[in-house]
Amino acid sequence: MSHINEMWCCHWKWKLQHCLYLFILYIICMQQAAHGCYNCRTVLTDPSGVFTSPCYPSDYPNSQACKWIIRAPHGFIIQLTFSDFDIEEAPGCIYDSLTLDNGESPMNLCGITAKGLSYNSTGNEMIVSFKSDFSIQKKGFNASYVRIAVSLRNQKVIIPQDPDADAVSVAETVLVPELSQFTLCFEATKSSSDDNDDWKIFSYTDASSKEFFGFGKTAKGHFLSISDTQCILDNALPQNAEFFTGTFEQLCVVGDSFSGTIGVYAKSIYHNTYCPDMFGKVIPGNGRLVLGSNSNEVSSLNGDIYNFRLWNFTMNAQTLANLSCDVKGNIVDWENEFWSIPTSALKAENNLSCGSYLIPSSAIEPTSCANLGSLCQATVNATTPTPPTVTTNMPDTNRTDKPNNGGLFYRISITVFSYNSNSESKVHDVVAEWLNHTFQNWNYTVYVVNISIQPGTIKEAVREKRNIDSKRFEVLALLVYNATNNINLEEQDIRQKLINNNESIAEGYRLHTVEVDPVEKCLAEENPPNYFWPDTRPTVTNFTFCHGSSVQIASRTCYLGLQNYTSYWGQPDLRNCTENAADIANQLLNLTGEGQQLTSDKVNDVVQKLKKIVNDEEIDESLGSTVVTIFSNILNSSDSVLAASSSEALKTIDALALKIQFTGPSMSISTRNLALGVSSVNSTSFKGSSFSVSPQNNASDFQIDFDKDQTNAIASVILPPSLLKNLSQDDFEVISRAQFTFFNKNGLFQDAETPGNLTSFVVACSYSFFISTGGNGGWNPTGCKVQADSNENETVCLCNHLTHFGVLMDLQGTATEIDAQNTKILTFITYIGCGISAIFSAATLLTYIAFEKLRRDYPSKILMNLSTALLFLNLTFLLDGWIASFDIDGLCIAIAALLHYFLLATFTWMGLEAVHMYIALVKVFNTYIRRYILKFCIIGWGLPALVIAIVLASTNKNASRVYGKELYGRDATGQGGDDFCWIKNKVVFYVTCAGYFGIMFLLNVAMFVVVMVQICGRNGKRTNRTLKEEILRNLRSVVSLTFLLGMTWGFAFFAWGPLTLPFLYLFSIFNSLQGRLNFFFL
Repeated sequence: MSHINEMWCCHWKWKLQHCLYLFILYIICMQQAAHGCYNCRTVLTDPSGVFTSPCYPSDYPNSQACKWIIRAPHGFIIQLTFSDFDIEEAPGCIYDSLTLDNGESPMNLCGITAKGLSYNSTGNEMIVSFKSDFSIQKKGFNASYVRIAVSLRNQKVIIPQDPDADAVSVAETVLVPELSQFTLCFEATKSSSDDNDDWKIFSYTDASSKEFFGFGKTAKGHFLSISDTQCILDNALPQNAEFFTGTFEQLCVVGDSFSGTIGVYAKSIYHNTYCPDMFGKVIPGNGRLVLGSNSNEVSSLNGDIYNFRLWNFTMNAQTLANLSCDVKGNIVDWENEFWSIPTSALKAENNLSCGSYLIPSSAIEPTSCANLGSLCQATVNATTPTPPTVTTNMPDTNRTDKPNNGGLFYRISITVFSYNSNSESKVHDVVAEWLNHTFQNWNYTVYVVNISIQPGTIKEAVREKRNIDSKRFEVLALLVYNATNNINLEEQDIRQKLINNNESIAEGYRLHTVEVDPVEKCLAEENPPNYFWPDTRPTVTNFTFCHGSSVQIASRTCYLGLQNYTSYWGQPDLRNCTENAADIANQLLNLTGEGQQLTSDKVNDVVQKLKKIVNDEEIDESLGSTVVTIFSNILNSSDSVLAASSSEALKTIDALALKIQFTGPSMSISTRNLALGVSSVNSTSFKGSSFSVSPQNNASDFQIDFDKDQTNAIASVILPPSLLKNLSQDDFEVISRAQFTFFNKNGLFQDAETPGNLTSFVVACSYSFFISTGGNGGWNPTGCKVQADSNENETVCLCNHLTHFGVLMDLQGTATEIDAQNTKILTFITYIGCGISAIFSAATLLTYIAFEKLRRDYPSKILMNLSTALLFLNLTFLLDGWIASFDIDGLCIAIAALLHYFLLATFTWMGLEAVHMYIALVKVFNTYIRRYILKFCIIGWGLPALVIAIVLASTNKNASRVYGKELYGRDATGQGGDDFCWIKNKVVFYVTCAGYFGIMFLLNVAMFVVVMVQICGRNGKRTNRTLKEEILRNLRSVVSLTFLLGMTWGFAFFAWGPLTLPFLYLFSIFNSLQGRLNFFFL
């Protein structure tokens, strides 16, 4: 029995042993099946490729957990397409499934529904996950992917040969301003090898297709054209050969109308070309910029273009040499929002200079798979070759030249122990070689520009176990990373790279510590006053406008010190702001010198440039003398040539006399046609002053004296000591100089009025004015009257003008031209009417506030809001002229914007009143609206606020371009008038004011007709009133609705031509009294 039991135990032991073997084998197989994921957990970075489920086209194994991460550079998206798809189907894909994460929201796919479908990522990464359970396997899937460029930085443009069919142009939302200076950079290729081709690479035209700006090539050579004037660039670009070839070449062109020079930067060389015909040529604004030719006479460049950028200032050679992809064009940049490009003209391409790239990483995620034997694998194939890794061989690490602009800089601090050398040069060489080896063929484009042993850091180290003395060296190195591929390089990655390569340093040396820090930016600061510089990376140059100028540019560079590898600001480069004023003046002097024939346009250009110099620069005696000489040269021109510029010329001469700096009691400048004298005035001890002009012997210029007794003077002016007696204390304190100007020719004073003869010496109040004669200038004794109590010592001139209400809706723009008499009448009507309207609007508002029963219904609440808008509109209008008298720009802009807002709010509430009447009287039933008044308030007060906010936002923090002060109410001679703060920009006025009111007016007219028909229809059904009573009732309804809905504002639409004045009177009378009429009728 025991033997049987023993045999039975052995039998079962043998069976259990085999079962255990089978169980272990099953577990191993299951693990291998589960881990059969080699090439199934992969990062895919190729431009395109194919991957499949494991064992495809056979059934996929069970218990799979696969993951494919598809990555593309920034500016690309990924498109995934399933050519075959068959996964076990179940509700919610709870068993086997493929999860697709496109960057927005993951989706689970199963069954066969995804076959033939394509999916796009929202960013530059897509994650595909696949899982299977322990049972029921299917065929799986076959997927292909491709990256698609969406950023213009990753695409070039094939220049269209037929611009009428497929024009590549700057987007309509991009407004090109007037350009007197510019910098233009682009890259291009040329497909054709014919050097004799005539072509254009871009054209800038106005609405009539007249070209004002372009670049191209003819038989004469490469040229730049501005306003029908060509400048041949043969000293910078080849004349009989093509600059552009089959590979991209960058070209930068710099233009300056103040100097008439064109700069060309090509192949790292800067050339200047002087084009005298370009002097004063300005590129007009608001044109259309097209890539290629805009004319059928000249063909477009047969090639490609890339990275087209435009700035409204000039860059020098150093700045262009350091120009990086990060510097965006402030007028036009190579970004999607700046361009309108048909899809057929776009082509993605690798290795573009400012394109995005991926740093290759490990393509396969670590797994425990090994020796899989015959287990099937998922397949991954690239359909195109992988772009090579962008790396740079290490240069000589001793070099100390300036790093390229746009790179990121890292300061590496290394402590090295040396056991067999005390030589700094030896340690330097060893560390340099080790850094070369460490960063060689790294995935990041890096290089070392300098290595230094810090002075005084060689110290005795602690004695090691081997009883060998060692020296410690502190080494600093500067690492540069060219981050043009938009991939960040963290300092910990650099540190880890160095630590991992510690063992490769030469024998006898040991790395002790490694620290890596990014080089700090130059911190934001103001230097000099009014020049603000933001945080800036080392070697980057910042640009800003010169103080008080919207054209001239100042620059400042953040430098990198190669001794301790810290950043520091360089001195601001203000050469374009001040120092070049003398150069420009000298060029203008040459342009206007003897023998030069000046046209009206050239004179105007010269005067504008002189005005800018005088307004923007510090004027010393030398610069002032040059400016006066230029004006003297201009006066040699005929009166017709000077007519258009006389006003600005006289104002500029006056400003020059006020600004010129001098030492001593007086200063004088004498030229052939113009003499200027300025004398210091001590207001507390003023004993009079004089100025006289006398001819010099044997000279064409004049002699200027400040002595009283000059018997042979051509002209003289004597200021008596009593001149300052009646000045106020404030005026008395600011008196510092007396200025005198003598004109030998009267070309700047042209009077279109009929001349008269004076039979005696007359003292009168006269003006030098520039308005009524079309800007030509002249003298006018009218406009102000002499006060009755004037005497022989004092003549008092009085002018008194106000502004009328018609200004707000002056659609024709003639309010500034209405004569003084009508202006005075309209002013009285407006101010009295607005005051009364404000009082009754306030009375209406207070009445409803005081009596709760009156404001319970909707009409009362709407009327309260309308009265509030009218009240503030009238008050703001009444205060406007007074606030304008303070001559504070910010205050004037604020009151103009408030006036604009309350005007729009009034229009809006009148429109809402019409809408409410329509709902209440026409759509009587089923018209319940939740939170009715709240919604009306949001529209009534919010919509005008939104309009004002958009207007202010569109000014780029320069609200003075839209709102400001203008002069209204001049008399027939162009004199007098009163300042008023209102909308200056005609586009803003017609869109946000006239257009806004036009929409509301049409709405109110429609509602008025509908409501009146409804009222008359209802009243007609009643028979208890006589015909006369019915007519009077309907007439009252018409009148009340007319004022309530603002129908009288429509008079502005009829104030045109000969009807301007009558309708302005009607407009001012009815609208300035709208508040009172609303109070009586309602």
